[in-house]
Amino acid sequence: MRKGYLLLSICLCMFHFALGQRSSFIDKMGDWFQTQNDTAYIEDHTKDLTTRFFGSRKYNYYDIVDRKRKTEVMYRPNTPFNVGFGFNYKFIGINVAFNLPFINSTDRYGKTKALDLQAHYYLRKLVVDFYGQRYKGYYIANSRGILNGFDEKGPLPVRPDIRNLNIGMSVQYVFNDKRFSYRAAYLQNEYQKKSAGSFLIGGELFTARMKGDSSLIPRNITTQDFINGINYSGTSIFSAAANAGYAYTLVYKQHFFLTLSLSGSLGGNYTHLFRDEENDLRKFGVQINNTVRASIGYNSSKYFAGIHYVNLTTRSQSPIEHTFQTIGAGNFRVSVVRRFGLKRELF
Repeated sequence: MRKGYLLLSICLCMFHFALGQRSSFIDKMGDWFQTQNDTAYIEDHTKDLTTRFFGSRKYNYYDIVDRKRKTEVMYRPNTPFNVGFGFNYKFIGINVAFNLPFINSTDRYGKTKALDLQAHYYLRKLVVDFYGQRYKGYYIANSRGILNGFDEKGPLPVRPDIRNLNIGMSVQYVFNDKRFSYRAAYLQNEYQKKSAGSFLIGGELFTARMKGDSSLIPRNITTQDFINGINYSGTSIFSAAANAGYAYTLVYKQHFFLTLSLSGSLGGNYTHLFRDEENDLRKFGVQINNTVRASIGYNSSKYFAGIHYVNLTTRSQSPIEHTFQTIGAGNFRVSVVRRFGLKRELF
């Protein structure tokens, strides 16, 4: 009996010790995520109610590139320009957008069905980009010069059968989080009053798939030996890469700003090309990615008006010699923002 009590006592001690260690770890992680702003550079408005009216366009794209013959096939979806409204308060951000049919035409570019869950999370010390995209319906954007019999006055050649799935994530650490703020330009719940920049470092994982009912290489392409005359109806790519970059915000007269950020990635990929009548092609290759962010506008303690843009490009070496595939994604947005100070916190 005493042995049972002793064993129970030891277990309870170990349990309390584990809880203490877990609590200590959580506290340390919480402290690590906190940033003590240099108030001469950053004005914090995360406890204000930040409201916005915006217009945005999310997109992705797919290119097949033959470096030897200096030719590429560029597939683009017909994505709409949406308008909407949203708000940020503390760690919560909600945006709701609507498609206005009279703004977006399908006559020339065909129709695209899309589910785009692309999201960008700007913490002070970390930037997390998530891409979850599912598209169906593309057109050939560079038809002029690469396709025989193309009528420039008519609609572009469309492929309603081509469907795409992109899933991936990128994480970057911001070194100069006390003086440089991504939030000021992209979430509008901070205000950067002086010029400052930061080095970035991180990693990323992506998987992508393009699939059509027939070959992704157009039958009437002018370069008949394009990618060695090989046809394939689908491709899947898995890649992993490490990234590094730099971001800088130039502030003019305390209110007008220009934010530019560029990061490059190097890693590896595994690519599988699906062929209907012959053996599939598979290969490990080199992966080169880059992410560009740009924002310009006006910012103050109460108001923001600006344009912001994010574009990811993933370049994957193909199993076919001298060729690679490029899959990209991005978001273009125009925002007008008003911040409201609250007499007391909502929660």
